[in-house]
Parts: sequence; structure tokens; C-alpha cells
Amino acid sequence: MSLLPVFLKLEGRTGLVVGAGTVAFEKINSLLKTGLRLRVVAPLARQKIRQLAMEGKLEWIERRFEIADLDGIDLVIAATDSAEVNAQVYREAVERRILANSVDDPPHCDFYFGSVVSRGALQIAISTAGESPAVAQQLRREIDEQLPDDLGPWLEDVGRLRREVLATHPRGEARRLLLHQLARRPLCDSEVCPSHQLARAPLDEKTAGSSAKVYLIGAGPGDPDLLTVKALRLLQSSDVVLHDGLVPQAILALASPLAEVVNVGKRCGVKSITQQEINALMIERAQSGRSVVRLKSGDPLLFSRAAEEMAALTEAGVAFEIVPGITAAFAAAAAIGCSLTSRNSTSNVIFSTGHHAQVQPENRPTHAPLPQLEDATRVVYMPGRDLRLIAQQWLDEGLPPELPCAVVSRAAQPGQQIRTTTLAALGDAAPALAPSLLIAGWALRESSAAFTIQEQLVEKG
Repeated sequence: MSLLPVFLKLEGRTGLVVGAGTVAFEKINSLLKTGLRLRVVAPLARQKIRQLAMEGKLEWIERRFEIADLDGIDLVIAATDSAEVNAQVYREAVERRILANSVDDPPHCDFYFGSVVSRGALQIAISTAGESPAVAQQLRREIDEQLPDDLGPWLEDVGRLRREVLATHPRGEARRLLLHQLARRPLCDSEVCPSHQLARAPLDEKTAGSSAKVYLIGAGPGDPDLLTVKALRLLQSSDVVLHDGLVPQAILALASPLAEVVNVGKRCGVKSITQQEINALMIERAQSGRSVVRLKSGDPLLFSRAAEEMAALTEAGVAFEIVPGITAAFAAAAAIGCSLTSRNSTSNVIFSTGHHAQVQPENRPTHAPLPQLEDATRVVYMPGRDLRLIAQQWLDEGLPPELPCAVVSRAAQPGQQIRTTTLAALGDAAPALAPSLLIAGWALRESSAAFTIQEQLVEKG
């Protein structure tokens, strides 16, 4: 069954509640807030309902339900302790095409009461189609805890500013973008408030690039629960999302349904777009006055070519902000259950990739390379499917054959796999699913209870 979530304007209409007990009182409280003219029919009533009747907030008819009570009614709630009476009220209402709800009786309901979170004019209603009101109430509590208390007054200010924009600017894409910008900006009472000035300036000035901004956001390892709160907020409110190929659909689904979502990544070495084209997209979208999110897998500052994008944005005069994310190394270490450092054995961590950009001879560093750190935990991003070359290189450098190693595929995502082995056997390990990451070091054996010398496979559903 598919329900259509709607918010009804009931002010001035007439509603009927059959019953005046505890359950009926809960519904009466909800209905009175809407401005509905409310009539209650019941031979007995709770004291609080009687008090509402004495105060003139509702009409109480002190008798049992009669069919004629439905005359002139727009909406009816059956909330007696008799299933037969409730069913009768529903049947008679259906015959008269009156929307009806029989409390705690889903088959006899044209609509359901949702669990509602309110902040002034903002209402978030949650329904489980009658399957579990308790679940809806639990979700309401969780959402209520996350929303700021001053959201209602802020929304009133936004509403006033929106009406001002609608009255002074012509309909079109520029006005739509302006309204989305204002919905993300702080407001103040002062006439020199930047948001007020933005709303009152000519539309052509708003698209001149002065407010252009790009957010370089880390999408984390792929689990939506591991996004930062700031990353989620920007993703949900942005106009444009330019994302890496490794960002999963579960995270992209969090973007605004109005956003332009473009895959600018590459998979298995196959590019769908050049870095120069990505830079041009970011700059063009931002300078058109749109909020742009450049969504990168993991953390945006680690092996993601962010330096090239920041340089391009700086040269174009486009402001940018970096929102860190959880890098795959930390997600992989958490999956294994190990610390990358240890006071007893490991005081360094080395991050590298399995492949490196070609460096021209004139650009190569002249200083001597750093000495190999035998006590370091080594983390290799994108190590490739064949690990024999890395294993042999490390053995040639003098690392011991018994050095613990782990290959983690799809860290923190469904289908996660963990393979543990030693450096001596690393080259013989079965190919890992992409994307994968290699961790090697004594810290694995010291802090991971799951680590064993022989190769093992641990999968996450």
C-alpha cells in the first residue's frame, strides 16, 4: 500500500470525534491545533475534555453515537472502546465520502495520524501505515533531539524574506537559485544583514561570482553513517554534486532531489572525464551562483588530486572549503580491530599508493629519500590485484617475512572482506575485490585479536 503524505488545511472545517476517553483525548489535542471546529459525541467524557467543552474549544454531545451526527462533517475519528461502534462509524462515513480514522484499526482507516516533530511552521510527520506506531514515535524522538530549538523563529524569518524575494524579483532560474541560497544562510534582524542584502540586490549581481564557492567534501569509506554532520548538511542542500566513481549510491541518494549529480570519477583506470574538465565544471557551476559539492571518496586531502583542484579554484578566484572525511585506512583498521600505532611496537604510519604519477627528471627531489622505518605501519591505497611486486620489494628492503599483513576490500561497506597473512605469503594471496587497501606492520598482531599467521577471510554482509 502506497500512501500520499499530505498536510491538510482544516481551519474552519467541522470534525467529529466519537468517544471521549484517553485515546480520544490524544486525537482531540492534535485536531484542536489545526483550527478545526470540533464536535465530540460520547455518553461519558474525561474531565479534561469536559473542561475544553466548558471553555468553548469544542462541542460535547453527551450521548451515544447516532448516524445523523455525520451530517455536515468533513472528517471523523472513531475512538471508543467498542470495536463494533468504531466499525459502524467508519462504514457510515465511507458511504457519505467522509474521511475517517478508526483508532488502532488500520483496515478501517482512510488516513493515519503521524508522529509529528514541530518547530513553529516546520512539521515533520512520520508514518508506518499503522504497522508500528511505536517505531514512528521512536523516530520522532530521535529527529526531535537533532533539530535546533530556534528552527521555528528562523523559518519565520526565512519565510518573510522569501515573500520579499517573490514580490521583487521575476520568476526564473536565477530567483530559484537565490531562494536556495537564502535557505542555507544565517539571518539577523539588522537591515545590513548579508542575507537581506543578498535578497534585495539585482539578480544579475548575484551570479557575478562574488558568492561562488566549492566544498571539497570527504564521503568517507562508503558507509552513509560515517559521513560527518557537516558533509551531510552540505550534500543535502547543494545545487551541484560532482562525485568520484567510488562514492556509493547510498551516499549519493542523500543529495537533494533537485541537485545536478555528475559522476566525474574513473574506475579500473578508465577515465570518463579529464582533471581539467573537472576543474572547469567546478568553476563554471560555482560562478553561475550555484552551490557546488566536490564529493571525494575517503578524505579529500589524501590521494584524491585535491591539490590540483584547489590550485585551479584559486587561480579562477573561486572560494573553496574543505570538509574532512574518514579515510579508508581508518575504516580498514577499524574493520580489522587494530590500532595503526602502538606504544610497544609502532610509532610511525606510512601512507602510500600502489601506483605513482610519472615525475619528470627535472622535478625529482634532490635530497636523499627518507630511511625505511621498520617499526612503521605501512598502509598502501590501491595496491592492485597482484601483490607479488609489493611483497618482493618489501622483502628486498629487509622487512621480515613474518611481518603481519592484511588486505581489506570495500571497508565499511556491504561485501567487506578481510584477508590476513604474512609478508612471506602476501604474494600468493588471492586477488582482492576493488577497492582494496593493504596494511602491514607489527601493530596488527599486537592489537587485533582476530589476526592469525595463516591467511584467513572474514566477510561482512
